[in-house]
Amino acid sequence: MTQDESRSISEASTWGIRRRFEQGKLHVNHAKFLGYDKDKSGNLVVNEKQAKIVRRIYKEFLDGKGANRIARDLEFGGIANWNGKAKWYESSIRKMLTNEKYKGDALLQKTYTVDFLSKKRADNNGQVPQYYVEDSHPAIIDKEMWEAVQLEMERRRNFAIEYGIQKLEYATTSNPFAGRVICGSCGKIFGRKVWNSNDEKLRRIIWRCNGKYPSKGEKGCESRHIDDAVLYQAFVNVFNMMVENKGYFLSKWQGIQESDNLLQRYKAKQFAKIILDTEPINQFEVELYFALTEKVVVNGEGRLMVVLLDGTEIECTF
Repeated sequence: MTQDESRSISEASTWGIRRRFEQGKLHVNHAKFLGYDKDKSGNLVVNEKQAKIVRRIYKEFLDGKGANRIARDLEFGGIANWNGKAKWYESSIRKMLTNEKYKGDALLQKTYTVDFLSKKRADNNGQVPQYYVEDSHPAIIDKEMWEAVQLEMERRRNFAIEYGIQKLEYATTSNPFAGRVICGSCGKIFGRKVWNSNDEKLRRIIWRCNGKYPSKGEKGCESRHIDDAVLYQAFVNVFNMMVENKGYFLSKWQGIQESDNLLQRYKAKQFAKIILDTEPINQFEVELYFALTEKVVVNGEGRLMVVLLDGTEIECTF
């Protein structure tokens, strides 16, 4: 009898919730949802202090940062999460970057109750109807920026698949070229190697194609190794060339700003702002590098190609 009563209460509650979903009415736990509060009528309203953090996360992702690095930087800066603690996780950042509610829309019934007794819930993969409500509440992120983030996440996934990289955001500020130096001969990734010596002055960091020695005693790719310093200097040279020829590049990006691809449109505006606001650089600047560069392709005979995120290819010699 007790189970039957629980079942009846659960079914009635579920029916009521689904009726509200059909009517486009939200049911959001705002206490664990960074960026929003609820007013007296139960409607979502923007918490501007928290919304600044959300906007920062979206912008930094499009500026080239990975979810893991964003989480670390927020912790290092003592930025509080929804629970008031400066503790952030890569998985949480990724969920925020894909949550449609930040653009003012809502996908209702993402999960459903599997067992009315245990109240266990599971992801809804078609077991029960879902409802998508546009402009259901105030947006924190404009729709173009939100869509650009989704395209950038897809671009990074495709890049990792193409070059056999297991971790999406492999590069770090201390090793910015990890997973981004590509062999022009065989298409494999270059790996970072340290040539040690008893003489510290002779110690070298070089990059070598991972296909050069596929197994012990076997030689594969014929590509040359490249010194670490060359990669840093190549970006400095490319960036300064762009600044010196800003008229050409600004004209090019102006045309891309009319593109139907929202990521290309965003990057074109971003690139133009960077070039207009920045003077020539004397040394490598990691934030500029991440914002502008997709990969570096090392070709034979001392040539390499710096490929920018807008598709521009600029050849250098070393």
